Amino acid sequence: MKQKTLKSLSVAGLLTTCLAVAMLAGTGVLTAHAEVKLPTYKMTTDTPNQIATPDKVETTIGTLEFFDGVPVGDTKEKIFDYMDQARAVQVYVNMIPAVSMFSLRRAQHEFGAETSNQILIWEELMDSKTRWLTPNGTALYTLGFFDLKKDGPTVIEVPADVLGMWDDMYMRWVGDIGMAGPDKGKGGKYLLLPPGYKGDIPEGYHVYHSKTYTVWNFMRGYVRTSVKDAAENIKNSLKVYPLAMKDNPPKMEFRNMSGVEGYNTIPPNDFSFYESLDEIIQEEPLDFLNPETRGLIASLGIVKGKVFNPDQRMRRILTEAVKLGNAYSRANTTWPRDPGAYIYKDTDSEWVMGYADKDTYFNKDGARRYDARLWLHYNAICVTPSMAVTKPGLGSDYGIADMDGDHNPLDGSKTYKLHLPPNVPVKDNWSVTIYDTQTRSMLQTDQQFASIDSYGEGPKKNKDGSIDIYFAAEAPKGWEKNWIQTIPGKSWFIILRLYGPLEPWLDQTWRPSELELVK
Repeated sequence: MKQKTLKSLSVAGLLTTCLAVAMLAGTGVLTAHAEVKLPTYKMTTDTPNQIATPDKVETTIGTLEFFDGVPVGDTKEKIFDYMDQARAVQVYVNMIPAVSMFSLRRAQHEFGAETSNQILIWEELMDSKTRWLTPNGTALYTLGFFDLKKDGPTVIEVPADVLGMWDDMYMRWVGDIGMAGPDKGKGGKYLLLPPGYKGDIPEGYHVYHSKTYTVWNFMRGYVRTSVKDAAENIKNSLKVYPLAMKDNPPKMEFRNMSGVEGYNTIPPNDFSFYESLDEIIQEEPLDFLNPETRGLIASLGIVKGKVFNPDQRMRRILTEAVKLGNAYSRANTTWPRDPGAYIYKDTDSEWVMGYADKDTYFNKDGARRYDARLWLHYNAICVTPSMAVTKPGLGSDYGIADMDGDHNPLDGSKTYKLHLPPNVPVKDNWSVTIYDTQTRSMLQTDQQFASIDSYGEGPKKNKDGSIDIYFAAEAPKGWEKNWIQTIPGKSWFIILRLYGPLEPWLDQTWRPSELELVK
């Protein structure tokens, strides 16, 4: 009835316009929204043009039509579709961190690790068969999820000689453990409390509170003597159990994931993105998101306690929104819109950092840094201040580039060179790894690890101690130890990692070259 009336108004409006022009020419006032003079009355004042709506408005979504400011014709449908799509794109941008976390947990469950005492570990390191956002092939990774809704307060006995952190279901930092945590790498007992916990807190624990029921446990074991020793240290010492079961904790279960195929943690780029988000909304407490973000999500039909069942129109809009959100994420990756992302500011360098201005809270002057947060979560996982340190010798730091020095996409059919000046400034070690631009996981070639690092003998050095690393489909003669294989027809990007970065890196007196095309 409403739509029929609006369409009738469109016709009536045309008739009214014609009659008004014929009958009222030369009298009254001219409206700002139509070239028609209306009669004036005792209380009539001029309507400023800037607050009036014309009968026709040309926009990027087509011509919008109004009768004296009232939408007519198909204007309502056009503008509702536009707003729903705009909101859906913004939800994609806002909620990438949560859906990425959901994808990590889903993969964990698919491989049998469904309880807090079931842990995935890469005992022979993580190779390129693992679909994981920008992992490092030199780190011994250990992953687990805590279910505080089911288990309540949870105890974690952290081994010595590890570096780790906890993130909540929105991939917000909860706390550091191990070397960057309060145990300072010596190991210790931690207690993780669920949202809204009001009970007693026993002594003898490092205590953290989570805003979500699900918490991700991420640890890296330090490889001092051998990978095997580092793995055994974690398997023999890591304990996770509900506080209520401290006198009879469940046995720890570890699954070795090195070389395992089918493990995929990458967030989806289709309609299932919103289905994953709905599951998160149903599971987590209301206040894990602020009202504005929750309201934006609710406008798409994703509401706690209600079934998410979009009609054909809304499903079409959401599917299109993912395409646009994904495209924007990729554009923001290659050309970061937050100026704080660039390492060598006021230059044309392609090197960027994972956390713009080393801000792991994505908050500047009270404003959310949407593009900086999107860049990080589209391309990586883990949020902790220890990954963006500014003190020499602590934590880790990163340089990322996905274009060559001439600002062209990296082409797997071509040969490139990276020059590292002498004395790479690290206390611990460094690595160079390349990634598939589609999956943001390690590039899958004949090499098990798409990387070169400083462990062992390391790559061949030049006479002055500097290092040249080559990227090509085939190894340049004589540089086999310094070569990372690429794939013709595919692009790639690079991450330079520095563990325990020293002053020359932090003050930029030591600087890697741009990626140089070898002609």
